[in-house]
Amino acid sequence: MTTETALANNNTNKPIISESLKTSITITFKTLLIPFAGILVFLMIWAGAASKIDTSLGQFPGPSAVWEQMGSLYEEHRAERLKEQAFYERQEKRIEARLAKDPDYVPKIRAYTGKETFLDQIFTSLITVLSGFVLAAVIAIPLGIAIGLNKTLNAAVNPVIQIFKPVSPLAWLPLVTMVVSAVYVSPDPLVAKSFLNSMITVTLCCLWPMVINTSVGVSSIEKDLVNVSRVLRLPALKHVQKIVLPASIPMIFTGMRLSLGVAWMVLIAAEMLAQNPGLGKFVWDEFQNGSSNSLARIMVAVIVIGFIGFLLDRTMLQLQRFVSWDKAGTVS
Repeated sequence: MTTETALANNNTNKPIISESLKTSITITFKTLLIPFAGILVFLMIWAGAASKIDTSLGQFPGPSAVWEQMGSLYEEHRAERLKEQAFYERQEKRIEARLAKDPDYVPKIRAYTGKETFLDQIFTSLITVLSGFVLAAVIAIPLGIAIGLNKTLNAAVNPVIQIFKPVSPLAWLPLVTMVVSAVYVSPDPLVAKSFLNSMITVTLCCLWPMVINTSVGVSSIEKDLVNVSRVLRLPALKHVQKIVLPASIPMIFTGMRLSLGVAWMVLIAAEMLAQNPGLGKFVWDEFQNGSSNSLARIMVAVIVIGFIGFLLDRTMLQLQRFVSWDKAGTVS
């Protein structure tokens, strides 16, 4: 009897094991193999199309040429860092020798002024976009909360938002440049004007999605929650802290996610015109350079821009899922 029971249990477990295995294979296929196949097909189409396109700078770069230039840009970065290290070592030796002769000598430390590498320009672009985004969030979220809580303020501000919301970043940039040039006149500036021009342009274009989504989230809070706040007689700040912010977090993060995507797209165009030493300037300089490797290097920048944009979006999505109570509302 015991043997029969064991056999029956084994027979019962087989379908369960096979079903779980089938499910895991299906999930792996959907999450890994299908995207990999899509990328592979894209690379094949790209390689085939590139071989048939001739430009004034030579043949359009295929995947292999772009990969080669990616390695070349990394090697250039390493070479530049070695030059920087050697520069500071020489400077340190000169200072030590001078101090040995004259103990009262006050050394002057000079900063290395070598050229910006591709990796340096990626870092500059990230700093610029995040600075503009944070500044926009500091302005837009409190403003959106105030608009959502006050119908009169909403009626007053809404026309202004609707007018400026569709304005292109390229229209803002000349105005920002003139204002920064007039106001920021320090003889020893903390940051470059080109950085400020790009950052403020990014901020202006990030404001509107955050303001609109925050105000919509605040104004659509359930009336039961508002009534609870009234019953408890919460002060205005406590009402915002305990009721408004938790209830509107999903919409606030939706606006922030949209704004970050807009910010990254706007930044590249702004850097091209403002000459902020980031990825936009890299693309423009390579286009102006017109060497045989320029197109491949521009394609490297295009791929990096897209990949960083994807990572920024995924990061914001994960942060939204972590903070938000509405897990189902975080659309991937």
